[in-house]
Amino acid sequence: MFTGIVEDLGEVETVEHLGDFARIHVRSTVVTQDARVGDSICVNGVCLTVTGLIASRPGAAGALATEPSPAPLGFTADVMGETLRRSSLKSVTPGTEVNLERSVRLADRLGGHLVQGHTDGTGTIVSRDPQENWDVVRISLPPGLSRYVVHKGSVTVDGISLTVSAVDADWFEVSLIPETLKRTTLGRKQPGAAVNLEVDVVAKYVEKLMGAPGDR
Repeated sequence: MFTGIVEDLGEVETVEHLGDFARIHVRSTVVTQDARVGDSICVNGVCLTVTGLIASRPGAAGALATEPSPAPLGFTADVMGETLRRSSLKSVTPGTEVNLERSVRLADRLGGHLVQGHTDGTGTIVSRDPQENWDVVRISLPPGLSRYVVHKGSVTVDGISLTVSAVDADWFEVSLIPETLKRTTLGRKQPGAAVNLEVDVVAKYVEKLMGAPGDR
């Protein structure tokens, strides 16, 4: 579980296409500070499992015992075929910047909203309108997701918890403050770029509970 508050802008270093899945190596010393193999890290809104950690430097094992152990330079993760089909991770290449967040601990503050890291679909940036102190970004909504997106509600875009500032049948808008523009990939993505979308899981549970008895 995540909160949609991006901790670091990482960079994809390598992508290995291995049949029906891909293995990616992501550089970041922030989210690897306390990471272990098997941990979950949200990459552009997709929950991935750490399969390996990249050592910070050659020969680190020979360092003095009193010397603090530096954080690994990055991590590797396997991206299954279903995830590649449903998310924009199928298009990442070496050099691609990605939003990163470690899984939330029960004692942490919930700065955004409850994010599972389970992509519901991808949208496309339709336009961005720079204002004096923020950017208004319009994003297309794939069929079937618009019913979960409401004005002033929460939505996850590439792993970022955002408030919906306007919505229509096939698009919604978010207003990005300078901090979001500076610390996430949405500060750079231009019209035509694909983004991963995750709607508020509470809305999906409510829909299920309010459905016909046979659907419960």
